[in-house]
Amino acid sequence: MIEETCAQTACARLAVDATGTLERGHPTAIHFSGWLGLVLPTAVLTALALVLTGEWDMRIASWIYSSGGNEWIYKNGFWTERIIHKAGRLMTGLGALSVLILIALSYLRPLLTRWRGPAIRLLLALVISTALVSILKRYSGLDCPWSIVGLGGTHPYITLFDSRMLAGGCFPAGHASSGYAWLALYFFFAEVAPRYRWMGLALGAGIGLVFGIGQQLRGAHFLSHDVVTVLICWVVSAGLFVLRTQWLRAGRIGPALLPRRA
Repeated sequence: MIEETCAQTACARLAVDATGTLERGHPTAIHFSGWLGLVLPTAVLTALALVLTGEWDMRIASWIYSSGGNEWIYKNGFWTERIIHKAGRLMTGLGALSVLILIALSYLRPLLTRWRGPAIRLLLALVISTALVSILKRYSGLDCPWSIVGLGGTHPYITLFDSRMLAGGCFPAGHASSGYAWLALYFFFAEVAPRYRWMGLALGAGIGLVFGIGQQLRGAHFLSHDVVTVLICWVVSAGLFVLRTQWLRAGRIGPALLPRRA
């Protein structure tokens, strides 16, 4: 019987339906639409970044700067510099180390074996997201607000659309990426404990927001920098999940794990 064969194998764990999402029979199945979950957020965030870069970026940064008496009063602040920036960087580093330890333990403890794949994909999303942001920063050639004329600096304001030298810059938001990269927790929990996936999403978004706002208050980034960072982190995480479900749909899960017809 098909049901009996499936119970003896792990087919229900790996089967994928016609839309590329895990079947409802899977104990950790969720419905994730590639259009609503990946394409739509990508379009919205891209449009928002394009609207912000230029006039709105300067308006928001100028308001923060003028509110501090024409200086970046939080640039070296206790909460913004020591806690959000330095301690936050340490916190996210320890988080990534914890994921790595979980992966290592999964090879030693059979009870953790089912966590191995999701943990590896989580770590992969963290590394790819932050690496892409770092690469873009290296060649963006866009300055931080604190370097701009009128905001305490000496450099002219240059937007994404202006010609410039491809040199190190402040775009996108590097520190915020170490927070928004944890949006991948949504997909990690979607595989191991679906009821916690929204908590994972909220945690990643919350850390990213705190890191991003902290850096904006310091004069380290414009708002559009953070929006592009969210875009990169979400596209990487959601893209990996969609690619995996499509890979499973293609039948590359091995004949031993596929149900046999009665």
